[in-house]
Amino acid sequence: MKKFRVMLLVIIFLSTACVCFGKDTSGLFMIKQSNKFGYINKNGNIIIPPQFDKCGDFSEGLAAVVIGNKVGYVDVTGKVIIKPQFRFDEEFNSAKFVVWKLSDEGLARVKIENNYGYIDKSGKIVIKPQFDNAYRFVEGLAGIVIGNKYGFIDRNGKIVINPQFDMVGGFNEGLSYIKIGNKSGYINRTGKIVINPQFYFAKTFYEGRAVVVTELGQPWTYIDTNGKIVTTLYDSAGNFSEGLAYVKSKGKYGYIDKNGNFIIKPKFNDARPFNEGLAAVKIGDNWGYINKNNKIIINPQFDDAFEFRDGLARVVLGNKWGYIDKTGKYIWNPTN
Repeated sequence: MKKFRVMLLVIIFLSTACVCFGKDTSGLFMIKQSNKFGYINKNGNIIIPPQFDKCGDFSEGLAAVVIGNKVGYVDVTGKVIIKPQFRFDEEFNSAKFVVWKLSDEGLARVKIENNYGYIDKSGKIVIKPQFDNAYRFVEGLAGIVIGNKYGFIDRNGKIVINPQFDMVGGFNEGLSYIKIGNKSGYINRTGKIVINPQFYFAKTFYEGRAVVVTELGQPWTYIDTNGKIVTTLYDSAGNFSEGLAYVKSKGKYGYIDKNGNFIIKPKFNDARPFNEGLAAVKIGDNWGYINKNNKIIINPQFDDAFEFRDGLARVVLGNKWGYIDKTGKYIWNPTN
């Protein structure tokens, strides 16, 4: 059970955080049935019958799918737009989902032989495979790896920030975290260091705040875009979403505002970000949903639960997963 929930969390992370064409506006949701993947609409009707070995969320009208060990792309009708031809990244095989999705810039990374490049929505290679690793385009730039150093390219494949860092994040709100040696800081889109490397750990900025840890074993806190610490210390902390962030304090999770004030006091065993006005929280051994007034909207009853998107949320029961609406009604009963 625990292994399954961890796998599904990895699935959802890969489906939302990796290289994609852009925001999902398809209104389709992936399902798994009889060990094959397909898609339903928000009414629970099957639109693309389960037939793929692995798949990802739609973005800009296309979704990555795996047939055998090759990655291609289908449109919202299930028609193959880019035939499966690209190598699936074996390091993610255990996650059962594709990590190849298209970026906000209309490009997707692909792996050919041992190098990474980018294709456009027609499947044409527009940045030839030449990098040891590559990441999604955000705000016009994508992180790349040459040797063991990280830098950034533009949409034309031109290196605009030379590979010089030991790690980078994606740009968001004009900043990207970087790591030099064992210290992390932030650069702007020109590559200029604007917050000196001084943190043991740093995350991406969201809503003007970023999570940092000053030293190994020290508490978590938040900084603003000037690098100033703006909240107190926490056992762990999540990104801001809809004005709130979940934090762990004295073994329990609650939610703070951007000034570090507790809006919902710590009392949950676990928590996830707010999205579409609701957040998944763990009470006892089960997950349910609360609103920003700390009112339980969907009673704790799930083995795991994730963020709402377009009115639906993935939930887990046993080794099966399905979708509920904001009243807690099943739109798709859990299957595997």
